[in-house]
Amino acid sequence: METRHGALTAYLFDASAADRQLVVREEGRPINGARRIISGSQPIDGGHLIFNADERDAFLSRDPAAHLFLRPFMGAEEYLNGGQRWILALHDVGPAQLKQMPHVRDRLRLVREFRQQSRRASTIAIAETPSKFNVTVVPDAPFLAIPEVSSERRDYIPIGWLEPPVIPSNKLRLLPDATLWDFALLTSRMHMAWSIQVGGRLKSDYQYSIGLNYNCFPWPDATPIQRTHVEAFAQAILDARTLPKNAGSTLADLYDPDTMPIELRRAHRDLDQAVDRLYRRASFPSDRARVEHLFTLYQQLASQ
Repeated sequence: METRHGALTAYLFDASAADRQLVVREEGRPINGARRIISGSQPIDGGHLIFNADERDAFLSRDPAAHLFLRPFMGAEEYLNGGQRWILALHDVGPAQLKQMPHVRDRLRLVREFRQQSRRASTIAIAETPSKFNVTVVPDAPFLAIPEVSSERRDYIPIGWLEPPVIPSNKLRLLPDATLWDFALLTSRMHMAWSIQVGGRLKSDYQYSIGLNYNCFPWPDATPIQRTHVEAFAQAILDARTLPKNAGSTLADLYDPDTMPIELRRAHRDLDQAVDRLYRRASFPSDRARVEHLFTLYQQLASQ
């Protein structure tokens, strides 16, 4: 479709309401008043602390005491497509306990050797503490999870809650103590349109950047009544996912555009309309219109 504009931004949309030179800058902290999200655990272990189901069973048959320290380990792949992995979480285990688990000690030796062989000074430095991850994130309460990479075919990046004893990998972004309000805004079409425009790509798939997608996203103002209204639509999305007919379906199944249940799609559309109205009374005819509006708000945020 051909359109005419007096000027275009670097993102190839109308610059009439925004600085045509404006580019979203990656931020280390939210500039929108939102709480910080983080990435999950990064073990840098050469795979020696991580087990699939068969490996876990075989390992526990040799070192049964290790069952106390094997935790579900979830990255974007497991979160979206199902499947299970476990990781040895030994950051709080003392030497006396470790000595009672010879096969766990063998794994720690392999982790130490793997790190020592690295070309990175920072990895070599943590070889001295093989029982600790490079980055340790072990939530003690439910948290909102966002996959780092999601298929470009999806209309929405699937997000939702996980809870202990799950340990998220660095392939998940997480917001501790998240509320339905957080979920509503982040799973809305408004946020999705923003993410498609400013976020990165892995090949052609969406790559969720904390510094761009989240920290720079302009959140709307809302009264307590408006928040309650929006949260009800957010809950409807969660309820649609758990309908009996969807039992056994992964998030990848639910958000495949060819198999997405009608109830879930309808719930998303209801939420999209409610969130859109928080930004302006007039409806948005397209994602392009949403992003153009958001860029006007971002320009105000960035200039503060």
